[in-house]
Amino acid sequence: MTNPDQPALRHLEQLTAQLLDGVILIDPAGTILSANAAALRMHGVGTLAELGTTAEGYAERFTLRTHDHRPLKHREYPLFRLLAGDSFPDLIVEVAPAGDDQARWIHQVRDVVMDIDGGEAEYLALVIDDVSARFDAEARFAAMFNANPAPAIVVRLHDQRIVQVNAGFETLTGFTPEALTGKSLFGLDLLANLADPVAVRRRIEEGEIVAQAEAELRVADGSRRLVLFAGQPIDVTGEDSLLLTFADLEPRRRAEQALAASEHHLRSVFEMAPVAMVVTADCDHRIASVNAAFRALTGHDARQAIGQTADDLQLWEDPQLGQSLERQLVELGAVRDAEAILRSRTGAPIDCLISAETISVEGAPCVLWVCQDVTSRKQSERELADAIDAVMKDANWLSHSILDKLATLRRPEAPAPPSNLSPREREILELICDDLDDNAIAVQLGLSRNTVRNHVARLYAKIGVNRRSGAVVWGRERGMGTRRD
Repeated sequence: MTNPDQPALRHLEQLTAQLLDGVILIDPAGTILSANAAALRMHGVGTLAELGTTAEGYAERFTLRTHDHRPLKHREYPLFRLLAGDSFPDLIVEVAPAGDDQARWIHQVRDVVMDIDGGEAEYLALVIDDVSARFDAEARFAAMFNANPAPAIVVRLHDQRIVQVNAGFETLTGFTPEALTGKSLFGLDLLANLADPVAVRRRIEEGEIVAQAEAELRVADGSRRLVLFAGQPIDVTGEDSLLLTFADLEPRRRAEQALAASEHHLRSVFEMAPVAMVVTADCDHRIASVNAAFRALTGHDARQAIGQTADDLQLWEDPQLGQSLERQLVELGAVRDAEAILRSRTGAPIDCLISAETISVEGAPCVLWVCQDVTSRKQSERELADAIDAVMKDANWLSHSILDKLATLRRPEAPAPPSNLSPREREILELICDDLDDNAIAVQLGLSRNTVRNHVARLYAKIGVNRRSGAVVWGRERGMGTRRD
């Protein structure tokens, strides 16, 4: 309500009517003289009567709290402080209808004292700015900021001091919020080893977006962790600020260091291994590395071998066997103890057992080839077989048990004839392996044909065959007979 007899008040009302800020005019006695539309709207009412015609009436209708939710006593209300002569520029209060525990509006208020003739103040004004939206945004940001597990800090732009620290950053660094809040970002030397520290500092000081960059972040114990950080200007904290977020790269760095150390150890083991080894690229089988044992075995040094294929070096005596092993590796994923002959640089044959496995070297798929030199063993086996053949050409003076053992030595992969064969059955098996038929065996041994057939039948039963060709194969595999293939 207004008093139309007061021209000065009418002029004030006219001035305040079009303002976006709310204005409440009171006299020194505490009577509310006027409130513009913005002030009424900021209190959720439509008339001055609903606002309260006096400071006491206002206090009965509305509950005020500080910005940190502490209830205000009536004497602390802005209207009463205005009447008491207090000055309060930019005071923040939460406003709610009386009895409502939840703030409905957030007002930023300031006092204005007016006099008409230079004497005592005739009008007191409360100027109100509704900052609810800003505080809602700040509250939402604070909730998100504190709940976000990603480490983050808020830096005030005008002095680059840290104003907020979330739990994620506290966990990452070990710093408490009290140890950081109010401290200079650059004074703390939080960021080091930047690729372009001058450019990053300029962007932070000017409040510009800071693109993702790696840095060494100082932590509470004085050490540093590798992080990826970025900066984004924000305007939801009451002051122009920059939000810095961090991603911890230290586990990745440690994994890379462990991998590098592991690969270094593997390279050392590879080089020192007594067995010849080669690493080839999985895609084209070009040689990537050879160890000392391979160089000694083949005579190919690293400079000659690396970048070449086995075919380029003519390593395989039988190139088709090499291709077959490569196909087997693709199909089965591994090769185990395949017999092959390699050729040295001078062309000398090398008997080998070849094994291969797919591995990863610095993230690239490769193949590890192991070449076990069995040339000496093969030579010894051949020499032993020749010696046994020479002895068995005239073995009439040897016992059957010795013959069994010699046959086993001659063909170590095959078992000896069973000891339950009678001497006559052994004799007949020897003649069968010499391709004699029953009639020839009967003549040679001075037996009847039927007797020979009976011996042959018992022989078949003991060695597990049912025809003559099976007996020949079985006996010759065990070194029997004198007409060998």
